[in-house]
Amino acid sequence: MTDERHKVITILVAAGRGLRAGGGMPKQWRPLAGRRVADWTLDAFAPFGPIVAVLHPDDMAVDLPGDVHRVTGGATRGESVKSGLTRAWALGATHVLIHDIARPCVSPSVIQSVIDALRTGAEAAAPGLPVTDALWTVDGDRVTGTRDRTGLARAQTPQGFAIGPIAASHDGFPGEAADDVEVVRAGGFEVVLTPGDEDNLKITHPGDFARAEAILARRKGPQMDIRMGNGYDVHAFEDGDHVVLCGVKIPHDRKLKGHSDADVGMHAITDAIYGALAEGDIGRHFPPSDPQWKGAESRIFLAHAVDLAAKRGFKISNVDCTLICEEPKIGPHAQAMQDALAQIMDLPADRISVKATTSEKLGFTGRSEGIAAVATCVVVSQ
Repeated sequence: MTDERHKVITILVAAGRGLRAGGGMPKQWRPLAGRRVADWTLDAFAPFGPIVAVLHPDDMAVDLPGDVHRVTGGATRGESVKSGLTRAWALGATHVLIHDIARPCVSPSVIQSVIDALRTGAEAAAPGLPVTDALWTVDGDRVTGTRDRTGLARAQTPQGFAIGPIAASHDGFPGEAADDVEVVRAGGFEVVLTPGDEDNLKITHPGDFARAEAILARRKGPQMDIRMGNGYDVHAFEDGDHVVLCGVKIPHDRKLKGHSDADVGMHAITDAIYGALAEGDIGRHFPPSDPQWKGAESRIFLAHAVDLAAKRGFKISNVDCTLICEEPKIGPHAQAMQDALAQIMDLPADRISVKATTSEKLGFTGRSEGIAAVATCVVVSQ
């Protein structure tokens, strides 16, 4: 929905603590298949329009894509949804999708079916699955009876609504509801049932992580995503007594000029990783106009690029860096450079190559006016 009559905004409810799932932290921030649970959910909804993330006050600074709108949730789920609705209204939403962020395996078809129902005039729509198992009543460890499963469905999200009816229903609803369908029905509105999906599980207990990981692995299939990036950097010499190259301090009669520590090798490697991820360069993530990065150690930049690759579901396969200079001599320090980079990148040193060449006295490097570096990095999907 891209026309003005149907501006859909997704509200991801992520303010709960979710500690029943174990791990010592809210389940939405726990790792799942090389990323956080929340990252999978965010990616699922990104193609469908703007996203509002309703967060616990302690999580407002958590790392999220820059285009995600953050709002603070309340003490209850209902209060959190109201907070998300207020922001969605301010952003011009005509319709909203309300989804539990702990359902990371939701498929595009489930989301699209809800949107299609809204597009064709439904004031509310939600996915569900028919109940196929026998239903019992129990008392402790004893079965006390059965219940008719005819006409029953298992509720899922995202649940979609025209924003007016759901906002009014929440304002008039007393207490807490099982979900937003209960709220909007109490407001007198009809809900259209759309197809659910067995894979659209909500992570609640520790064992659900293994199930979700298996689902995501099956969807990913055997195809491996391999990407390569290149980096290039140059720094001029100025007065000083050492240079820092690939994390190693080397005595020299000059130093390299730069806003940070001017580690030309590490900068080239960092840009190579960003390049493989199509994430621009160091300047995009650490602007030189920002005074907080003046004199910063380049390991900060490299560690950020490595962490970004992991969050995007990639691991670094190998790195090759060539330093181009007449001086200082690189050979005696190459192994130390590999070891320093290996520690920062959490890679075996034999997956990192550091070597040097001269430019045969040609150009600025040949005149010993500075040092250049080129780097190549290969990343592989996890």
